[in-house]
Amino acid sequence: MTAADQLRERLNQVLDPELGASIVELGMVGTIDVDSNGLAKIQIALTTAGCPLRAQIERDVREAALSIEAVHAVELVMGVLEPEAKAELMRRARTIAQTRAPLTSIPYQTPVLMIASGKGGVGKSSVTANLAVALAERGLRVGVLDADIWGFSLSRLLGIEGDVRASGGKMQPLEKCFAQGSVKLLSMGLLADEDQALLWRGLIVQKAVAQFIEDADWSGIDYLLIDTPPGTGDIAMTLARLLPQMGQLLVTTPAHAAQRVAQRAADFARKSNIRVLGVIENMSGVTCVCGQRHAFFGEGGGRELSDELGVPLLAEIELGVAIGVGADLGEPAVVHEGPNGPFRQLAERVFADIAPPAGALGCTARMLDSLERALHVSS
Repeated sequence: MTAADQLRERLNQVLDPELGASIVELGMVGTIDVDSNGLAKIQIALTTAGCPLRAQIERDVREAALSIEAVHAVELVMGVLEPEAKAELMRRARTIAQTRAPLTSIPYQTPVLMIASGKGGVGKSSVTANLAVALAERGLRVGVLDADIWGFSLSRLLGIEGDVRASGGKMQPLEKCFAQGSVKLLSMGLLADEDQALLWRGLIVQKAVAQFIEDADWSGIDYLLIDTPPGTGDIAMTLARLLPQMGQLLVTTPAHAAQRVAQRAADFARKSNIRVLGVIENMSGVTCVCGQRHAFFGEGGGRELSDELGVPLLAEIELGVAIGVGADLGEPAVVHEGPNGPFRQLAERVFADIAPPAGALGCTARMLDSLERALHVSS
């Protein structure tokens, strides 16, 4: 198989952000050429010239191309579909929507963000909790899945308690309101005692994670955030299989040793066709009351990692008393932040740039005159 053939096969894993279908399957990929120096030239045709999702599509295509060993650089030639090609895309999109029943209650258009790290102890769960609340305070309904089966903590961090019940054969996540929005949580912390050790092996853990997705009612959410165990393994692979639209937010500390470990988590993601969306540097020093900043855990690891991966550094979050105290009280620190606080700024980057919620900026759905309405008419 030639490098161009390998690349086209890999681009089958790049999904249109709105339709949840492969850009190859939708006819958006044109000529692909890989020269002897490893330069890949790829033609991509969008539905409209001013498509606001262009940046995301370009980023996903570049990342997929660079995961091919023979590709060292990427040149994208962006164009617009001709009217006949647009009509064919509409036909294919309708057919896909009619025949491809989702495995879960989560629409393909809903952004799914995997909060990951290479090692434990970097504050991944606190980042997940505070990002979820920051998004909820924008008036969004945010689903949170605590997939760290052995090290569950999000029920305490978010201050959500109670028994998980079933309705219509589906587990109902527990919901808590924040400002105009809400957070819906599923966690082993709601099903097991907090001090209970779970002596589960890999297959049982995979089944539990699959049930949290397939056998739970996640309908109506604008985002799904998934707090995953550190490192790479069965849980991440299960999530990648069930949620092909999932992207990864990679949490690291400033230390270069932590950054190198995080690099392995990103490598796993790309080999599993999970998009690496950005890096979050946590524990980025401490600013004391005198105004002096102390870098207890080193400096530069997050920036270096984002540069190596070719993805944005989304936030640099300093250590703060409010984060630790809020975690113990079940009151995330973001609720006391000002508008320019680090978690609110992170939520803004996610909302406006990295993973806009379905319908916020879409162009394909508008052009298709609403897939749902079209399907209703044709049925």
